[in-house]
Amino acid sequence: MMEAITLLIAVVALILSILAYQRTGGAPDFKRILESRTSSVDLKKQVESLVSMTDALREKTADALDRIEKAIRKTEKDESS
Repeated sequence: MMEAITLLIAVVALILSILAYQRTGGAPDFKRILESRTSSVDLKKQVESLVSMTDALREKTADALDRIEKAIRKTEKDESS
């Protein structure tokens, strides 16, 4: 039971962090500001790399949460049977 509560808290925290990220403008807004203030090609490449890594990490996190959800739902079905 405590594991389920812990997972619920973690998922809520993840959702709140995603909402905060989107509210601050996220990566596209950061790229636009960067392009208007600097002309450094290296810095732009680094930012693009960070954005792509962030997107990949977001997808991996979503996949992991999906697998955890499926495992928990399977465990709950086994316990109720």
